[in-house]
Amino acid sequence: MASRAVEKQPAPELVRDRLREAIHSGKLQPGEQLRQEELAERFGISRIPVREALRQLEAEGLVTRQPNRGAVVSALSIQEVIEMLDIRIGLECRALMLAVPNMIDSDFEAATKILKSYDKEPRPQKWGEMNWRFHETIYAPCNRPKLLEMIEANYGHVSRFTRTQVSIASGKEKPQKEHFEILEACKGGDASAAAALLEAHITQTQKALMAASRQRRSGR
Repeated sequence: MASRAVEKQPAPELVRDRLREAIHSGKLQPGEQLRQEELAERFGISRIPVREALRQLEAEGLVTRQPNRGAVVSALSIQEVIEMLDIRIGLECRALMLAVPNMIDSDFEAATKILKSYDKEPRPQKWGEMNWRFHETIYAPCNRPKLLEMIEANYGHVSRFTRTQVSIASGKEKPQKEHFEILEACKGGDASAAAALLEAHITQTQKALMAASRQRRSGR
């Protein structure tokens, strides 16, 4: 049944989802051209659904149309990323405030399992993925689908630009300590404390990103 559902997915949505995943994962880099004819050939479809998929990605801010180049993967300035991290604070702290009263043991167990796997993962390029899995897990009990969609979309934009830079600049030990502190506040049922810790955690990401940017400019 699952394979049939996948087969019935409209072509524009299939192309959109695959390209979105490639952009979020870093396989498609900012400024990279997305040629309709090449994409149509790759997916074995006509250019019409490809054009629609690119239009949808443009509406999401992941694709930009440039004169003489067509569709390219969007780039963001450091200041735009900093502002999107401010948006993270607003959305995610609200979600966590709503989620904490609804959390049960299985939520804590799932979050703890992710953090233990995170501890054992030596590859910085994997840390961003595990970071998202942890955050996603602790927000899910808020039971606000639209809010969770907004959080995931914003996180996807930001993570393209912070994944490697922040992981290298801040390492793993400090963010992980903060993750466990947030989780302990959740276990204690203290939503306000958990949200305050989360805000400080995301603010630290902003600082790490600015530090990484300074280091790149200075050539270090």
